[in-house]
Amino acid sequence: MPERLTGKAGIRAFLLERVGVIVDTEAIREASGNQVQYGRRLRELRDEEGWPIESHNDAADLKPGEYRLAGPPPAPPPPQFARGISARLRAEVLERNGHTCQMCGIAAGELDDNGRKARLHLGHIMAKSQGGKDTRENLRALCSRCNQGAKNITQEPPTWLWLLAQLRRASEHDQRAAYDWLSTKFTEEPS
Repeated sequence: MPERLTGKAGIRAFLLERVGVIVDTEAIREASGNQVQYGRRLRELRDEEGWPIESHNDAADLKPGEYRLAGPPPAPPPPQFARGISARLRAEVLERNGHTCQMCGIAAGELDDNGRKARLHLGHIMAKSQGGKDTRENLRALCSRCNQGAKNITQEPPTWLWLLAQLRRASEHDQRAAYDWLSTKFTEEPS
């Protein structure tokens, strides 16, 4: 004997067998396997999956506590595969960021604190979960360690005034090292 469906799957199967038929909340609760949240599952079918489920608010012939699947539900959308960031956009962001982590400053291939070569990833300035997009302006180079630690933390890259203030506070030796690095970076021929 096949296993009885419960929850949203049970409500789905129950309603599909009764298109156009009026059912009450007790029957829907039983179809859910007597789950407490059967009303929420019914709303999810209607509001999130677009099922044409009518209630007394939609049809005059229905009383409170009565529902009807007015017609067949919409076909589920085809599966969507995550679209990655294009190789071109990745290269543009890494080049713009000088192939260095924008949080800790380590360059690709340099040894990190654990003696491993730094690997750069693209991280979002505004996390995708907070509405950030896969755009050049919202991406930055991050090493593995910083990228892992930066999950859903929005941190703007430093401004040139902040960098200038940091350089002015640094020792002459560090200022010269920064100058040497910058002059090498901006006088090299692009490959």
